[in-house]
Amino acid sequence: MGLFRRRPKLPPADRPPLQRDERVLAWAAVGEGDGVLVATNLGLWLPGRGHRIGWHDIVKAVWSGRELTVTPGERVAERDRYLVVADCPAERYLLLDPGELPHQVRARVTKSVAYTQHHALPGGAGRIVGRRVPGVDGLTWMVRYDPGTPIDDPEVVAETDRLVAAARTATSPPDE
Repeated sequence: MGLFRRRPKLPPADRPPLQRDERVLAWAAVGEGDGVLVATNLGLWLPGRGHRIGWHDIVKAVWSGRELTVTPGERVAERDRYLVVADCPAERYLLLDPGELPHQVRARVTKSVAYTQHHALPGGAGRIVGRRVPGVDGLTWMVRYDPGTPIDDPEVVAETDRLVAAARTATSPPDE
């Protein structure tokens, strides 16, 4: 008899509508019959949603040992060659038998981040992030402003444009 308990397969009734090239990596039931969280190679399926949240769209995920807290990001603006994102409300899930789910969530969210740097800006600050997105060549650039930063101020936009351009240059392979 082995030391590890084999986790049962995800019940067909709980299986989300996966894409052809999407595969389940881990799953966990929430609380007492409140649905399941399903981690795939493309993102995280949360209970009560008819769509997956891509790993690149999760701003933060925290595992307390019993509860997984997921903070998705929301696109609030699209600028020249980058997106402006803001935190959506955090969602908390009690996982009584988490299995590999917290590990997969942490690993996948972390792996999606190729570049991150926090910068002071006129009247505030913001984080420039280059993320890997499945099926997209290169990095997808995002900016997440700190609360209170005047995101539409022309000086903030100009400085953000400059910082994103510098980050893109720093992470681009040299010309051959």
